[in-house]
Amino acid sequence: MGETTGFLQWDRELPRYRPVPVRIKDWNEVYEDFPEDQLRLQAGRCMDCGIPFCNNGCPLGNLIPDWNDLVYRDHWRDAIDRLHATNNFPEFTGRLCPAPCESACVLGINQPPVTIKQVEVEIIDKAFDEGWVTPQVPSVKTGKRVVVIGSGPAGLAAAQQLTRAGHEVVVLERADRIGGLLRYGIPEFKMEKRHIDRRLEQMSAEGTEFRTNAVVGENVDINVLYASYDAIVLACGATQWRDLPVPGRELTNIHQAMEYLPLANRVQLGDIERSPIDVNGKHVVIIGGGDTGADCLGTAHRQGAASVTQLEIMPRPPEERSDGNPWPQFAFVYKVTSAHDEGGERIYSVNTAEFLGDDDGNVRALSIHEVEMVDGRFRKIEGTDRELPADYVFLAMGFLGPEPGSWLDHLGVDLDDRGNVVRDDEYMSNVPGVFVAGDMGRGQSLIVWAIAEGRSAAAGADRYLMGDTKLPAPIAPTERPLM
Repeated sequence: MGETTGFLQWDRELPRYRPVPVRIKDWNEVYEDFPEDQLRLQAGRCMDCGIPFCNNGCPLGNLIPDWNDLVYRDHWRDAIDRLHATNNFPEFTGRLCPAPCESACVLGINQPPVTIKQVEVEIIDKAFDEGWVTPQVPSVKTGKRVVVIGSGPAGLAAAQQLTRAGHEVVVLERADRIGGLLRYGIPEFKMEKRHIDRRLEQMSAEGTEFRTNAVVGENVDINVLYASYDAIVLACGATQWRDLPVPGRELTNIHQAMEYLPLANRVQLGDIERSPIDVNGKHVVIIGGGDTGADCLGTAHRQGAASVTQLEIMPRPPEERSDGNPWPQFAFVYKVTSAHDEGGERIYSVNTAEFLGDDDGNVRALSIHEVEMVDGRFRKIEGTDRELPADYVFLAMGFLGPEPGSWLDHLGVDLDDRGNVVRDDEYMSNVPGVFVAGDMGRGQSLIVWAIAEGRSAAAGADRYLMGDTKLPAPIAPTERPLM
């Protein structure tokens, strides 16, 4: 390693957030620049640990100690080569992944872990700045045609791998821009969309074709696709959101998170001047304590909400690992994101029993009560009923699986008991030549798993088309995430 005792000499450091009063007035990414000399010291904290559990903690199998050492030694060009060897889009994971690799870091057993995620994003940003990220055009064309349905991280990863293998690849996206939830579900302050656009430029130059406003089952016939292409990769995500069917759900100003967030993104893209769901001066309640809820929180702050309260039915996580959550599992601990740092209240162990409305049919409050876990089930704590005022309510409770639809029925793919598309060890469904990657087969998961699955599905499709493959397959479809 670059500095064998670096973890003893230097403490963990991350970039500072821009001041709250400044950053909530714009939609730019929240971090200040991190000096290169400080980052090299952070990379130098990587231990000579013998068995790098971070490699296993990362679904992509990123060569983390390798590129940490290279950054410390100031060999950035070699570092991006090692990083791209396993990860097509480190600019996405470096900004959006919750970093299971850091939870698995050996140093993290009794000290703050290495800042793996920050080193990763600095490598790829420097590579783009220096012009090192260039198209990798295949030298040989196979004559095989593949269509990828869905342009989120799984679909993009599968498409890039298959294009580089020499196949003719077309990506279909039902929205008006490529990127899936990366484009319309992730707020600008978490990832500016220029990062997507510059990667799409590279993919287009490599030969991948993108078609937007292509809605399978409407203006695109799945039977025509199956007859026209040698293989299909399904990467449509798990976009069927979980609802909250309690009395009053029909009231006005109760929205799903994915009805709210895309509109705010469209304002930043210049499509509309103001979001139809604008909470300026309003009292907002978000139901769901995960990352999507935090995205709604940060968006509400930037729109000028009078107050924001985030509700979670689960108890507040502990400050440190519990005995049942040992290293190297993903650490389920209390987390403060940049959005939480900006304000708002978080309430744990509460359940919403009813939405209460005014005479005009608008939501005015939630009827909530505290709960406790008894024998694996939530039980109401009597005497804790109260009303929580709200002008707007956003539901951010996760996703159930892919949207059921007639085109999936026509294609004939089997679904499991969770509604996900069943696939074999090669990521192929029961329909020959039809492969499945990402949340559509795994269920709602992380961006890093989506990219890993896209790479693995591409390897399976390439082997199906050519009889063998040189594409890497990071994971088997039966593997489950640590979180």
